[in-house]
Amino acid sequence: MTHIISKQTVWQLALRVFSVGLLPALTAFPAFGAERIKFNYGALERSIPISSLETYAKTGKMDENLAAYSQYIDKKQLTQLRQTLVTPIKLDEVGVSQFLYTPIGERLLETLGKIIQTESRLSGFYAIRAALILAAADSNNFTLLNVLHKFPASAISINLNQSLEIVNALQNLANKTQNAVAIINQESQQKTTTASTLNTAPLIDFGQNGSFRFLKQSIILNDLTRNRTFPADIYLPIAQTPRPIIIISHGLGSDRTSFAYLAEHLASYGFVVAVPEHPGSNSKQLQALLAGIADKVTDPRELIDRPLDIKYLLDELTRLSKSNPTFRRRLNLDQIGVVGQSFGGYTALALAGAKINFEQLKANCPALEDTLNISLLLQCLALNLASDSYNLSDARIKAIIAINPVDSSIFGQASLSQIKIPVMIVSSSADTVAPALPEQIQPFTWLTTPNKYLAVINGGTHFSTIAESSNTVVSVPTQVIGSSPALARRYVESLSVPFFETYIAGQPSYLPYLSGDYVNKISQQPLPLSLIKSLTDEQLQQAFK
Repeated sequence: MTHIISKQTVWQLALRVFSVGLLPALTAFPAFGAERIKFNYGALERSIPISSLETYAKTGKMDENLAAYSQYIDKKQLTQLRQTLVTPIKLDEVGVSQFLYTPIGERLLETLGKIIQTESRLSGFYAIRAALILAAADSNNFTLLNVLHKFPASAISINLNQSLEIVNALQNLANKTQNAVAIINQESQQKTTTASTLNTAPLIDFGQNGSFRFLKQSIILNDLTRNRTFPADIYLPIAQTPRPIIIISHGLGSDRTSFAYLAEHLASYGFVVAVPEHPGSNSKQLQALLAGIADKVTDPRELIDRPLDIKYLLDELTRLSKSNPTFRRRLNLDQIGVVGQSFGGYTALALAGAKINFEQLKANCPALEDTLNISLLLQCLALNLASDSYNLSDARIKAIIAINPVDSSIFGQASLSQIKIPVMIVSSSADTVAPALPEQIQPFTWLTTPNKYLAVINGGTHFSTIAESSNTVVSVPTQVIGSSPALARRYVESLSVPFFETYIAGQPSYLPYLSGDYVNKISQQPLPLSLIKSLTDEQLQQAFK
């Protein structure tokens, strides 16, 4: 922008960036420090003392410095600011340091350093890292306010030009996502040909538990060819005949308990459910990183090992079905499905036939420092792998559900279009980790399999469907999880039962429940649910106008 802007307008822009653009990011990744925060827009500069923020944070009272500018942000944002400044962050200096020295941590620092700069307007990369580590070392006082005091300079400069570019890009992505979701919601609302079937048959609530009782058996798997040992929980329905099998793959930094609720639910409907724990990308890996034992969030090799874990688990179940009385005549190895969330969603898609697309990654990853899509930090790790033709698919798998999957660059259109089995993608419209539009909605249009579904949880986040584990290393803040996670988990239960009954158990009578009409009946506020079976690229382009 080259036209002249008044000082009042500059301060409005500054407050907009700080309270609307930067503040949500600080909740998850705090940074800043010093005596004053300066907002720079070209030659114009305004500032506010940190002491003014501290007084407001601790007492709720605004001095004249802060009061002069409070008119530019609403009460909700001021309350959020106060909470963010003093909310304790449950990490120590070892954990913070370990993360910030990983490739992913340094990528985030590079991006933040363009916005949060030193007083001489140089990148704040090293100053931000130092402030975070020093504040974390201050026992029981790791808060954003203390990070401000630990910043190694007398002032922090906020580059409004760069900030506004990011805020506007975020707003552009949000607008496009909102428009795309509106198209999906409208499509879902339309009456389908299954309406009469549901109107004449009793409405079944698949969010309620089924009638099967089940046993839980834990096993340890040892893949000598990969020198990899990992546990799995097996949920075995009590039945007279072999039952279909569903594998659940957890996300990065999670574990096999995160979707135990879904495992139990599916087992109550007669599915054998196997839930492995991926050792290089589970909560223990994150714990090792934060304890200074590991030096990576995850190794690029996990992109290969995760699907191989599932393949090995299926091999082991085949062996157990022949040799172990507990499993004999209880597993239908011809009826197997997979459900995965986030990194687990990637795992499910890889098993379904999508190949790692190294050409797509080479095209997309050089621009990584300018991306707003955090999931690309994980996807682009694949470039550290040898560009081989990895055989990650498994023909034994007949259908998958991918919840919040990361797939736009690591697979892209060329690979996702090769999937031939039924696929359901579950997306959350407020997902800031694997954004709905680039990671689920656009990729859905690339699928060519005739049996495909896109479910959208309006207002859901990346963490809405994950149950908190007793092994959680770092608790996700409530505001990051979002509202009504129990409702989001109920949607996953309600959709997975008819999907797997139809495409794994071979029961077409459940097909009417995979419709917009059924979803409209179970949808509730504050997270309305939509479901569609098709979306053309032409329809999606309307969202981009």
